[in-house]
Amino acid sequence: MVAISKARQETQLPIGTDGGFSRFEGDPDFVLSLARGLRVIETFEGHTEGRTVADVARQTGLSRAAVRRSLLTLQMLGYAEANGSSYRLTTRAFRLGFAYLSSTSLAALAQPTLERVTEAVHESSSLSVLEGYEIVYIARSASKRVMSVNLSVGSRLPAYCTSMGRILLSAMPDEKLVDYLNQLEIKASTPKTITDKNVLREILVRVRTDRFAVTDEELELGLRSIAVPVQARNGGVVAAMNIGVHASRVSAAEMIHRFLPVLRENAQALGQVLA
Repeated sequence: MVAISKARQETQLPIGTDGGFSRFEGDPDFVLSLARGLRVIETFEGHTEGRTVADVARQTGLSRAAVRRSLLTLQMLGYAEANGSSYRLTTRAFRLGFAYLSSTSLAALAQPTLERVTEAVHESSSLSVLEGYEIVYIARSASKRVMSVNLSVGSRLPAYCTSMGRILLSAMPDEKLVDYLNQLEIKASTPKTITDKNVLREILVRVRTDRFAVTDEELELGLRSIAVPVQARNGGVVAAMNIGVHASRVSAAEMIHRFLPVLRENAQALGQVLA
């Protein structure tokens, strides 16, 4: 199987000597040093071997001097540690993610709902939101079945080839969806990944009507998933909920027959407690 890490894309960051912050030039409320530090932190995602100053500078577009100062500051504050020329984030960085999780009711409210889904179907279930070109997992209930994927809260995946991503993309206003597709760079994660933008657009239109999405080994060979929208009481789609399985265990038709009613029931229940 294709490792899930290969399916992940680098966070799309503007490249340039200023790190892409020129659009904020002259704004007295914009703190450039803070923006640089956050940009540096983002580059560590998926790099378990650590990152050098040159690595971070290349990805962010910041100068090596600016990157070095940011990394040294993070090290002084306990958010990073150095091993020779390589830097890694420390466990203190968890505080940044936990600050979000502890400040939003969505993740906390979703967890027992996902656990009910997993208990009902004996498969892993997750909740995600859209951020740029990726989905971000904000809650997850893993089944006891062994799966090749290694996903957890905070994991990011391309939106265009995931069931939850297609749910969230289909909820976009038409103008934003057109802009997204025009700017999207599609990379095939598997031979089954749909890379034709016209076909993807047709799929998203169908998802918008059907109110569910199924992806069949597009992200990773052997991985199949189904997702539905989570709507708040005001009608807006605030997240997507899915169930993921090994393709050898459950067919796409069976997922729709068995899992879709469970997902819809629980997504509706969660939506009813959201403003």
